Amino acid sequence: MDAGECSTSQPCASSPDAGGGVWAKLVPADSAFPEVELAEDDAVVCSRVTPAGGEEVAWCEIRRGGDTSSATIRNLSSDAIIVDGRVIQQEAVDIKPGSEIVPGPQKDGHLLYTFDITGLKDQDKNNIKIVLDIENAKCSICLNLWHDVVTVAPCLHNFCNGCFSEWLRRSSANSRDKSQSAACPQCRTAVQSVGRNHFLHNIEEAILQAFSSLQRSDEEIALLESYASVKTNIVLGKQRNQSRKRRFPRSNDEVNHTNHADFLCPQCGAEFGGFRCSPGAPHLPCNGCGGMMPARPDTSIPQKCFGCDRTFCGAYWFSQGVSSSQHNLICDQETFKMISQRHISSVPDTVHGGNQYEKDITERCIQQSGKTLQAIISEWIVKFDNKELDRSRLQLNHVDAITSRTYVCNQCYNEFIDFLLYWFRVSMPRNLLPPDAANRESCWYGFMCRTQHHRPDHAKKLNHVCRPTRGNP
Repeated sequence: MDAGECSTSQPCASSPDAGGGVWAKLVPADSAFPEVELAEDDAVVCSRVTPAGGEEVAWCEIRRGGDTSSATIRNLSSDAIIVDGRVIQQEAVDIKPGSEIVPGPQKDGHLLYTFDITGLKDQDKNNIKIVLDIENAKCSICLNLWHDVVTVAPCLHNFCNGCFSEWLRRSSANSRDKSQSAACPQCRTAVQSVGRNHFLHNIEEAILQAFSSLQRSDEEIALLESYASVKTNIVLGKQRNQSRKRRFPRSNDEVNHTNHADFLCPQCGAEFGGFRCSPGAPHLPCNGCGGMMPARPDTSIPQKCFGCDRTFCGAYWFSQGVSSSQHNLICDQETFKMISQRHISSVPDTVHGGNQYEKDITERCIQQSGKTLQAIISEWIVKFDNKELDRSRLQLNHVDAITSRTYVCNQCYNEFIDFLLYWFRVSMPRNLLPPDAANRESCWYGFMCRTQHHRPDHAKKLNHVCRPTRGNP
């Protein structure tokens, strides 16, 4: 009697010792019958002609398909079988999880089986992965993987809770206006709020499980957590006086019924430099003072900082002959000007990543040179314009297009000065350094070292104005 000819015939399960591992199974509609397991190297399914034993007769062959969710079945019996309602003779057909198979030419008198791929659901879950460059999961303050990650708004950059909390504390301590929002450490946008990011915290933990070498020491974690002050969502800065600033109208009809004096743009209602805003003209909000100026792509005076793409109005209003003494919400010209037009008399506190020991050494190097800081900067600007410097470390937008004639804001200018003074120090022969600096070894992590920011002894002992060499041959 051939397989499938009577209701007592049933497929035999593959041997557990079969090589290749079980990858699929046939699940009977009647739970009183066992499942049939399919191994990689045992694709033939047999039936016994009697329940108690007897001759095994091959009735089909099932092999894995081209992907993890498909397979093919070939009828090996002397009679037809039914696959997904289709009568199959000797040909091979494709099946997928959920396909229904009857080991005979009709459903009556034969057991119905459902095809299933073992572990497919778990396999699908494992295949759902977030592709994430670990470099994008690092805090731009300490340059390490986030710890207790927080996200700032509106720019949505992410930092360690402890790193950002300490940055916020220092920014508040150095700010004359204690109610003013701090700038984002990465892009310098005014931070309006900050909160813990539980979704990224889960990603942080997943990365640490995969890359245990990124785990910080217990001492570092304890220090970060002692700094951390962001427990819930925090709103930073003060709300602008809404009575002094009116949102830009959405329609020309609204403009026609509006007193132009309500606008903070001086050219709405008055003419300066031969230009006057027309009704409905688009405006740009200044990131420096919060005032408005007309969006004029036709003007030769830049309205956006080339280093951070934020809008600043100082250069535009100066070109129009409007001064801050005439109007309250207008930036001073000094907030946004050409690099070559700027003058610097002191080394910024943020130079060399805020490492005060390196800043002091740089100041002494400048003094020993017999030149002013401005003269040193001017020399290195020429080298910068001549593309003699590797710009990869300059953390500004459009870095390859920046020249001495580029307009930048004060913060981006400080970043630019930091970059030039880095090269000034790196290019200086060791014998010209102050004696206490000449014999220091360079830190493996160079300017990217995070320990220099919270370990004064480490910051003083090792040179950090150098490229990272950790892991390099």
